[in-house]
Amino acid sequence: MKKIITTKNAPAPIGPYSQAVLNGGMLYTSGQIAIDPKTGALALGDIKAETKLVMENLKGILSEVGMTFENVLKTSIFISDMENFSKINEVYATYFNEVTAPARETVEVANLPKYVNVEISLIASL
Repeated sequence: MKKIITTKNAPAPIGPYSQAVLNGGMLYTSGQIAIDPKTGALALGDIKAETKLVMENLKGILSEVGMTFENVLKTSIFISDMENFSKINEVYATYFNEVTAPARETVEVANLPKYVNVEISLIASL
C-alpha cells in the first residue's frame, strides 16, 4: 500500500508531488534541491555547500521512515554542468560506504528547477 512521506526535515514540494512515497518497503524520493527546509531559502553559489544541503534533505526523508544511507539502492544525480562532477562526487561520497555504495547515474541537463546546479533523488529499501 502506498504511503505518502512528509517531513519538516526536507523542503516542502514546490509542485504537485510528494517528498517521497513508501510502498512495500521501498522508498522513492522526489528529486531534492538545495532549499533549506527551515527557512525555505535557496542555497546557491558554492557547489559543495549546495550538494551537502541536497544530501541533508535526502537524509531527512530517510530518517522520517527509519532509514539511513545504508538502505539506499540507487541514486540519480542531475547536474547543470559536468565540470562540477568531481566536487559533487566529493561531498556525495561522504554519505556512503564505498564498499556498499548504491548504483547511480549522473546526467548533465540543460536546466533544473529554480536554476539550481544539482538535484538528487534516491530509491531505498527497508
